[in-house]
Amino acid sequence: MALVIVNKDESLETALKRFKRKVLRESIMKEIKKHSVYYKPGEKRRMKEAQARKRMRRRLRRQKDFAY
Repeated sequence: MALVIVNKDESLETALKRFKRKVLRESIMKEIKKHSVYYKPGEKRRMKEAQARKRMRRRLRRQKDFAY
């Protein structure tokens, strides 16, 4: 859970920016969206496999860049 302590001299806008950044960093919104929709088991599996392929392609691309 994102928790931001507002300092005495800090403006509300600054604290709100810090809170939003913390929420993004902890990917809270992503989790909420993920749990707000029901996916069939087969659909979940296909999404998971697609993510794995995407990670593998990214990893191979990085290795290729470092090879030169």
